[in-house]
Amino acid sequence: ARCMHYLLRHRLGFMDEHILFMSDDHPDPARRPTRANILQGLTWLVTGLRPGDSLVFHYSGHGSQERDHTGQEADGMNETLVPLDHQYAGQISDDLINQIIVRPLPQGVKLHAIIDSCHSGSMLDLPFIAPCNNGMLHWIAQYPHPGIAASKGTSGGFAVQFSASADHEYAADTRNLSGGVATGAATFSFIQAIERRGLNITYGQLVTEMYQTLMYAGLGQNAGGYGQMNGIFGSLMSQSSRLRGQTPSISANYAFDFNAPFKV
Repeated sequence: ARCMHYLLRHRLGFMDEHILFMSDDHPDPARRPTRANILQGLTWLVTGLRPGDSLVFHYSGHGSQERDHTGQEADGMNETLVPLDHQYAGQISDDLINQIIVRPLPQGVKLHAIIDSCHSGSMLDLPFIAPCNNGMLHWIAQYPHPGIAASKGTSGGFAVQFSASADHEYAADTRNLSGGVATGAATFSFIQAIERRGLNITYGQLVTEMYQTLMYAGLGQNAGGYGQMNGIFGSLMSQSSRLRGQTPSISANYAFDFNAPFKV
């Protein structure tokens, strides 16, 4: 998260007073990622929106799944963020995230989300998704029923998510490739792509650069379990023998040209 704070501040031009930073060890209890604080932060993010506003939501931490009882999810599961106090406060579902920060986006406002967690592919429940399969991108409609797709869109704004893994996959973190600082591998690859390509990078290039970095590190679609990686990467979860690589993806409220320039 601190690496992303640096990117926002020094590369993308965000001011400190416009960045709400949370961490498990923050000295201020209001800045620790409890369920209530995360939901309050999401609400703060979309409060007082005006045309021309640009929003960023970055999450690097645990993700999970819960049974979907609405019939909207093809796999029968909701994706969830796992707050610090999830054992008694509960998790945060993709439905709720979509309701809070996607649906209210008006015309002229854009949201970029970077979700670096297990099961993060459709964490914002956006109608279109493009997994980076073997370095190739192709839009897929997540909700064939037009009524469901419409209910998951914005109110005229633009929403896009970069995810660390497919909904059925786990994700890894790393210290070795980020100067000894614990950083999600997808977060590292996202930042590295922008540092390498510069601010003229396209959306498609950003995702494929993430894919290539993860493949190079042994975390791509054909990678073995993390137990075979000589300690370079550590799993966010304990089931290391089940982990078979992670597939970064991009999702959005509509299918746009991957050659469009990445603009925050």
